[in-house]
Amino acid sequence: MPTAPQLSIVMPIYNEQEALPLTVERLRPILDGLGVTYEVVGVDDGSTDATPVLMQKIRQDWPEFRIVRFARNSGHQAALAAGIHRAFGDYVVSIDADLQDPPEKIPEMLSLAREQNLDIVYGVRGDRGTDTFFKRHTAGAYYWLMRRLVGKRMPNQAGDFRLLSRAAVDALKALPEQQPVYRMLVPWLGFPSGEVVYVREERVAGSTHYPLSKMVRLALDSITNFSASPLRLATWLGLLSFLVCIGLAVYTTVEYALGSTVPGWSSLFIGMLFIGAVQLVCVGLLGEYVGRIYSAVQARPAYFVGYDSADDESEGQA
Repeated sequence: MPTAPQLSIVMPIYNEQEALPLTVERLRPILDGLGVTYEVVGVDDGSTDATPVLMQKIRQDWPEFRIVRFARNSGHQAALAAGIHRAFGDYVVSIDADLQDPPEKIPEMLSLAREQNLDIVYGVRGDRGTDTFFKRHTAGAYYWLMRRLVGKRMPNQAGDFRLLSRAAVDALKALPEQQPVYRMLVPWLGFPSGEVVYVREERVAGSTHYPLSKMVRLALDSITNFSASPLRLATWLGLLSFLVCIGLAVYTTVEYALGSTVPGWSSLFIGMLFIGAVQLVCVGLLGEYVGRIYSAVQARPAYFVGYDSADDESEGQA
C-alpha cells in the first residue's frame, strides 16, 4: 500500500466530462496550498461519456489524482462508499464533482477538525437560493423527516460534503450495511462533530444526475434502512381504517332507524376502496422490508471495482 497521506478527497464521478476539468482547476491549487500530503480519489461510477479518458489525462499531470473505476454503474452512494472504504488518508473529505459544494471550505474543515479534535465536520448549506423552488422544498421536507428519525444529531441541510477522521471511516467500514446512506449513518455514529456553513452554488456545467426518481429512492432508502417507523405507520393505518368502518356502520344504522336511507352503492364502494388501499399500502411496506432482508441475506456487493490506480503504484513499489 502506498504511504498514507494526511488527507484524502473522495469524489464520485459520473458523466462529468464538462464539469471535471473546471473542478480540477479549482480544487488543485487549494490542496497544493494546504501544506499536507494528500490524494484525490476519483470514483468513476461507470461513466459512458469521455470522463474515463479525461480522468487518465488528469492523472498524467496530477500524480495525486487516483482513479477508482467501477465495472458498471452502481449509483452515487455506492461510489461514495467505495471511495471512503479505499481512501488512505488520516482525514477523508467527500465532495461532488459539480462544484455546487465549494472546495474552498476544505481547509476550514481540516483546521476545525484538528483544532477541536473532531471526528466529523459537516458542510451545512446555509443558502440554497440557486436551487429551484421544488428542490428547496422537497429537500427541506427530507431533512425534516430524517431529523425526526435520527434526532438532532443530524444537522439540517447537511449533504454528502463532509470531513471524516480515520476513526470515523474505520467505524463506517465496520458496519454491515448493504446499501449505506451516509447522511444517516454518519450522524448515527455520534462522534464529536462540528459544522462549516457555506452557500450552495449552481452546477458548474452539465445537468443534474439526481432527478426526482433518485431523490425519492434516496428518501426511501434513508427511511427503510434506518427506521421501522413505516411498519408502525401500517399499524396505525389499519387502526384508522377500523375506526372509519365503525363510524360508517354507526352512520348507516342511524340513517336506517330514521328511515332516510337511499338505495345505492356509493358508501359501500368508497368503503371497499378505502380498506383495499390501506391493505395494499401495508403489504407494500412489509414487502419493502422483506426485500431488504432478502438483499441482506444474499450479501451481494453494492459495486465491483474494475480498476484502482493505487494498485499500479503498489506493484511498482514491490
